[in-house]
Amino acid sequence: MSLLIFTNIQLATSSLRRNRTRSFLTALGIAIGVASIVLILSLAGGINRLITAQVEKTGADLIVIRPSSGKDAISNIVDELTASSQYQKSNLSLNDVNTIAKINNVAAVAPLAVSQSTISGESSSISSATVVATTPELSQILSLPLKNGQFLNDSLRPNVAVIGNSLALNLFGTTNAVTKTIRYLDEKFIVVGVLSSINDPVNFNNIDFDNAMLIDASFAATLSDLQIQQINVKVATTDNINATMDAITERLVATKSGEQNFSVLSGDKISHPAGSLFSVVSGMLALVASISLVVGGVGVMNIMLVSVSERTHEIGIRKAVGASSGNILLQFLFESIVLSFMGGVSGFALGYAMAFVVSLVTPFTPFISWEIIGLTAATSLSVGILFGIYPAFKAARKNPIESLKYYR
Repeated sequence: MSLLIFTNIQLATSSLRRNRTRSFLTALGIAIGVASIVLILSLAGGINRLITAQVEKTGADLIVIRPSSGKDAISNIVDELTASSQYQKSNLSLNDVNTIAKINNVAAVAPLAVSQSTISGESSSISSATVVATTPELSQILSLPLKNGQFLNDSLRPNVAVIGNSLALNLFGTTNAVTKTIRYLDEKFIVVGVLSSINDPVNFNNIDFDNAMLIDASFAATLSDLQIQQINVKVATTDNINATMDAITERLVATKSGEQNFSVLSGDKISHPAGSLFSVVSGMLALVASISLVVGGVGVMNIMLVSVSERTHEIGIRKAVGASSGNILLQFLFESIVLSFMGGVSGFALGYAMAFVVSLVTPFTPFISWEIIGLTAATSLSVGILFGIYPAFKAARKNPIESLKYYR
């Protein structure tokens, strides 16, 4: 059996070499489709790995509470991240934060109430800036690094702010922005701290802290309706983290008239919804990219049909000297598989090359896994078989007498 496979591969490669240009162009169609899928999956894997690494860096002692609509996973992701009313439907409140803070094993708790508003510096302003209402415990939970000044503190006056490194540069042209003022919602905020540069625009908090303004949540609630999108909780010991999660759920349900319209998450589940959204989007993009694979497969079928027509006399000779229809079928089927596999290998290399180029201008490192390699190989083989089976059957069914009479 192995000798038969080896022989058919040799015959296939020999035939493809005789028509190098035609074989190259046909394999190129497969390579483009495979490269597109590999690029998408590689970058999606890199994004998910980045978010997972952030969660692991933060520690296993983290619990996250988010609003939940009770819908299925995909619908909930879309509602949380793409709905125009995402900042107007939160069912979490500062009372929930205070309730959680009183639970045993809770070391720190910090809300994240995010809004997009216009803020003004001394000589410039930024529209749709990210403003985060939170508490001083956030720095303890996320280990936010400070470049200048200090973080939010209960001993400070309420109208103070900590801003991201890039936001400081955009507003004031310098990171030495401590004591400068920012106007937000007709209120002046004094900058008491500037964060060090944080290059993680995609994270499980869904906040780019490098371009954010952080203010006190209690004071922010006096300026506008506060909508908390997330509550971060740091536990004292990880041994009882499941019991702590159950206690949080029980207490919050009790304060919300028995309605559980929130999710309590830990571990890998914290990466939702950002990681899940990228997975859904990448899956949809990969599905669209697979259309080019179908086009490439049609090209393989077309070339194989041409090859069968050109080699009709050869088929007649092989059958005349004892080759069976099965031998002829395998010969042309292996030729289609080898052609598709060559395109798949080239597409795999091209896809990762493109992913590496993209990674030079983004924070996402290309992700390589055996699953992607296996998917590439399986896809290439499947295209070769599916689009090569008809030409192979057509070659195998040719009448040897009629084939011997055929001359080009």
